[in-house]
Amino acid sequence: MKKLLFLILVSLLSSMVNEASACTTFIISGKYTPDGRPILYKHRDTGTLDNALIYFTDGKYPYIGLVDATAEGKSMVWGGYNSAGFAIMNSAAYNNNIGDTTKLLDHEGILMKMALQQCATLADFEKLLTDLPKPLGVDANFGVIDAAGGAAYYETGQQGFKKIDANDPAIAPFGYVIRTNHSFTGVIDKGSGYIRYATASNALYMAAAMNKLEPQYLINNVSRNLTHSLTKVNLREGIPADNRQPAFRSFDDFIPRNSTAAVIMVVGVKNGEDAANTMMWTVLGFPLVTVVVPVWLSAGKELPRLMSMKADFHAPLCDAAMKLKSLCFPIKRGSGYKYINLAEVINAERTGIMQLIEPVENEIFLKTNDLVAHMPEGRNRNIAIQEHYRWLDSYITESYFILFGINVE
Repeated sequence: MKKLLFLILVSLLSSMVNEASACTTFIISGKYTPDGRPILYKHRDTGTLDNALIYFTDGKYPYIGLVDATAEGKSMVWGGYNSAGFAIMNSAAYNNNIGDTTKLLDHEGILMKMALQQCATLADFEKLLTDLPKPLGVDANFGVIDAAGGAAYYETGQQGFKKIDANDPAIAPFGYVIRTNHSFTGVIDKGSGYIRYATASNALYMAAAMNKLEPQYLINNVSRNLTHSLTKVNLREGIPADNRQPAFRSFDDFIPRNSTAAVIMVVGVKNGEDAANTMMWTVLGFPLVTVVVPVWLSAGKELPRLMSMKADFHAPLCDAAMKLKSLCFPIKRGSGYKYINLAEVINAERTGIMQLIEPVENEIFLKTNDLVAHMPEGRNRNIAIQEHYRWLDSYITESYFILFGINVE
C-alpha cells in the first residue's frame, strides 16, 4: 500500500513538473532569416509566473536576463544575452539523465547566468560545459547564438553534452531547430512536449516557406498559436460572438498555456556586424494578453520601466498581464486552469483582449523597426533607444488604461 501511494505521488509530481516546465524553444540560423540575423526564441512555461528583466554587471560582460520576480531571482537567469552578442536560453529535457541517481538537480538557471557572465562564443560555452565539474546538475536543451553567426543547441545531461548545429543543412535543412521538453539524443519516447513540438514544427515550416522567419510573425504564430497538432482543433475557428457570456474551451497541450510566464526572442547580428546591434524582444506574462517590448544592452543599464524589477521584485507590465489573464482563466478550483474562457481572448465583435492589444503591438513593431533601420551610432544610439523606451512606457501605460482601465505602475 505504501509503495502504491509513493508511485501515485511520484506520478502526480511528474505531471506537475511537466505542466510547469513546458517550454517551447527554437533557434534560427541567420542564413535563413530575411535580414540575415540569427534568432533565439524561448516561450517560457514555469511555476513562477511573475517574471522581470534585469540588467546585470556582475561578470566579464554586462547582460540582460529574464528572471523570476522573487528575492532569489537574481541568482538564476532563464534566458538573455550579453554585450559580446552571446545569447542563451533553455528548455527542460527530462530524458538525458534516465537512470541517473545524482541528487544535484535544477542548476540550469545558474549555468545560464554563468555563461552570460563569461562567454562570447559557442566555443566558450562548449569549454564551460567541458570544464565544469561533473555532475552538472542539469537536464536541458541549451540554445545558443553568438555574434560570429553561430547557432546551436547543446543537449546536456549530468556528465556531458551533444551539439546540434543549426547551420548544418543536414541537421536543419530549413535553417531552424526546435526543442520542447525532450532531447533528440536522449532516451527515445521519454521526456515530454511532443505535441507542442509538432505544433511549432508546423508553424515554422510555413513561416520558412513564406520567408516569414521574422519577429512579429513568429510572436503571433508561435506564442499566440491556437492550434493543436494532435486533435486538429483551431480555436480561431468558430469563435464566440462576444465576451458577454463565457465560452470555455479545453486548453491543454497548446503552445501557450496557463503556465506560460514569458517569451524572449533575441535577434542577433550578421557575422562581422557590431554586437551592439543585438536586441531582445520580450513578452512578460501570458502572451495572449500582453504586448511585446524591445530592449537593447547598448542603451545602458536603464531598461523600460514597465519591464524592470521594482522594489517588490515585480515588473509592472507582468502584473498587468496577470490581471488580464485572470479573466481568461476564472475557474480556480480543481482542473479549472485547463479551461480558457475564449470569449475574453477573441470573439466576433473583436472585443477580446488579444484583439484589443493587437493595434498597440502593431504600433510598437512599426516604430521599433523604423528605429532599427535608422539606428545611429555611438552615444547617439543610447540617446535614441532611451527616447524610445520613454515612448514605450508612456504609450503602453496609456493604452492599457484606455483599453482595460488598468494602471500599469
